[in-house]
Amino acid sequence: MSRTTSLPKRIKIHFMFFPAILSDSTTVLEFQFSCSIPAPLHSENDYFGVCSEPVIKDNVVVVYEVLEEMLDNGFPLATESNILKELIKPPTILRTVVNTITGSTNVGDQLPTGQLSVVPWRRTGVKYTNNEAYFDVIEEIDAIIDKSGSTITAEIQGVIDACVKLTGMPDLTLSFMNPRLLDDVSFHPCVRFKRWESERILSFIPPDGNFRLLSYHVSAQNLVAIPVYVKHNISFRDSSSLGRFEITVGPKQTMGKTIEGVTVTSQMPKGVLNMNLTPSQGTHTFDPVTKMLSWDVGKINPQKLPSLKGTMSLQAGASKPDENPTINLQFKIQQLAISGLKVNRLDMYGEKYKPFKGIKYMTKAGKFQVRT
Repeated sequence: MSRTTSLPKRIKIHFMFFPAILSDSTTVLEFQFSCSIPAPLHSENDYFGVCSEPVIKDNVVVVYEVLEEMLDNGFPLATESNILKELIKPPTILRTVVNTITGSTNVGDQLPTGQLSVVPWRRTGVKYTNNEAYFDVIEEIDAIIDKSGSTITAEIQGVIDACVKLTGMPDLTLSFMNPRLLDDVSFHPCVRFKRWESERILSFIPPDGNFRLLSYHVSAQNLVAIPVYVKHNISFRDSSSLGRFEITVGPKQTMGKTIEGVTVTSQMPKGVLNMNLTPSQGTHTFDPVTKMLSWDVGKINPQKLPSLKGTMSLQAGASKPDENPTINLQFKIQQLAISGLKVNRLDMYGEKYKPFKGIKYMTKAGKFQVRT
């Protein structure tokens, strides 16, 4: 006789906790469903644009209606945002006013056509004047760099987000030049997994509008290129009220692409009273209360590397800090997937028109830390 136990769990997504009662027999199912709940709520193109406590409180009726459609007798039913938007119309100012006056709700009048077909994520009868398919390959690099510049750990979390606006029922195939790079891949339900297993080609009938085609992970450290480096000279002297601070940021393995949106932050030791620094570019701030240093660098020009130099005022008589501060970086690199992933070709079958197709790449920093 099998025995099932219920385990209360909380899943944190976008600063919100989603409680779930997980049983031993269906833990993976319940966990996956709990992770899918915020997706239609926080997407800019779906319901609220952000999933936060004030937004949920202000739209509690809509949230309840969406959850009621996502579950049927405790089992996942409709989790695709395109279907949900036909079932429960996204709130607007006009619709909210009309609902308040008439007492009506956001519930749609008709059952979504996709629910009645073998392709539940796509509605039937889709028509567009301009047929377009855009794919964004977005990679986030997490890394810890030691004092000497060597990589302690590095990995890449990647996603391919799509915006498909095609007439009819198109059948797409997406192939890569180097698909073996992808590890720990998670697909949208529209992807034919058997074809991916045998040929490493993505074959799918896409949902209408915006959706996440797949997410992947690159953990082989020899495949993760570090796109930036930081030269640092941070020193504290015993029996001295001054310290030296100097950092320089430069590009590394960027394939000639520009690094932009660079921000450097560092939590300074408690003994630092103030900092007198001069940046070669950008602006910097230091909060003497929180001891947080922030430097907004902007773009990196390889011909003139940005630097931040100056002195630190320390508490008189205070002992030398046990550890130097760590440096955290944020940055973006357009038109570059740092893993080396490249789309080979995108083909469409089942329709006679020729769509406009576009592929965009972007690399950004996740938790990127340099130890000093």
